[in-house]
Amino acid sequence: MLAEKTLKKFLEETASKAPVPGGGSIAAMSGATAYALTEMVANLTIGKKGYEEVSEEMCKISDSVSKLREELLYDIDRDAASFDDVMKAFKMPKETDKEKQIRKEAIQKGYKKAALVPLEVSEKILGSMELIIKAVECGNKNAVTDAIVAVMMARTAILSALFNVKINIGSIKDEKFVEEIKKKIASIENSAIEFEKKVFNGVEL
Repeated sequence: MLAEKTLKKFLEETASKAPVPGGGSIAAMSGATAYALTEMVANLTIGKKGYEEVSEEMCKISDSVSKLREELLYDIDRDAASFDDVMKAFKMPKETDKEKQIRKEAIQKGYKKAALVPLEVSEKILGSMELIIKAVECGNKNAVTDAIVAVMMARTAILSALFNVKINIGSIKDEKFVEEIKKKIASIENSAIEFEKKVFNGVEL
């Protein structure tokens, strides 16, 4: 599994000429990094003098982002596997009309899966942005820049994942499916950018 490799080995494989791990896996890793930083800020706040009123909330945030971090690590491999399905479909036989049709359907199914995985990653991270922002607003002020970096990594993870959605839907023939995904992309993009602006406008260093 990619998520179980050392950071050095993971980056070496990313740098190779193999198509996976690619941008989708890196997006998931960026999201996991955002959660790790958020968890750290929460843990640096829990039980600290002057933060008694938010300690319970920070405990909940720490637990939540810990679970999400594990999910995103799994998504690193899930994204790589989804694109592998596309590559396998292209290698299917195409000698007869029946084989060509089966291959065509498999390719389309593969592209849909390859689009939906990063879309789900972006939705997952967007749905937890308030937790990260809470770490900025109420977390240990000595670690506020770590919380800000978490916001930036989350925003990057979302937009990166969506770029992978965009490139995959470009090969999908199902117009209704593509139109629905495009609407979701636009909504998620706008929300992610607004969340980051909200943080930057409210923080003074």
